[in-house]
Amino acid sequence: MNPVLLIPARMASMRLPGKPLADIAGQAMIVRVWARAVAAGLGPVVVAAGEKEIVACVEKAGGRAVLTDPDLPSGSDRIWAALQAVDPKGSHDVVVNLQGDLPALDPGQLKTVVDALAKSGADIATLAAPIDNADDETNPAVVKAVVAWDAGEKLGRALYFTRSTAPAGEGALYHHVGLYAYRREALESFVALPPSPLESREKLEQLRALEAGMSIAVARVDEAPLSVDTPADLERARKLLS
Repeated sequence: MNPVLLIPARMASMRLPGKPLADIAGQAMIVRVWARAVAAGLGPVVVAAGEKEIVACVEKAGGRAVLTDPDLPSGSDRIWAALQAVDPKGSHDVVVNLQGDLPALDPGQLKTVVDALAKSGADIATLAAPIDNADDETNPAVVKAVVAWDAGEKLGRALYFTRSTAPAGEGALYHHVGLYAYRREALESFVALPPSPLESREKLEQLRALEAGMSIAVARVDEAPLSVDTPADLERARKLLS
């Protein structure tokens, strides 16, 4: 496998405008995420930016970024556009999509998601972590992964993703971690599909793949990384990384 790591980033966040350039202990958030991806040592890392100021920030830090249409409808569309720009000949057969709002990401989790894709034979791989508090179990911002786990509960197959509390009954619940490894042909097929009914209902893009019959492998990790979506999240990141 020959991965390329792509980080979609745009300034127009609804809850935290301009968040890619938000300062965290002297570094822009997007630079911190880029550095974490580089540290994984899996392959080239490119930021798929929606605006010129993001490109300038990443390049000033020594990274690589490409400008994409700011009006693209999703992060997946943005990374597909960037992939065409940086690898038009198709030398990279695996595309890792990591969000630009994970400044404390463990680089080992990127290796885990690529390994899950290789071991499973699935079209797409992602991660999930056990939920360890009652508030997250009922919080619709914490997306739950419903997974058919293997015997060791380290690797499984995604059955559904939801903002509701699921599955019902006794047992662990799992927080979906929004990192994806795609086989290149799977990403190409995915972005060609229209939004699906369940995707539109739950506001979860990954349901488009499941509704289309694509397979998603899920690897278990111990903890979900901090995702910076609100000003409160940003303050937590600043304290964590100061």
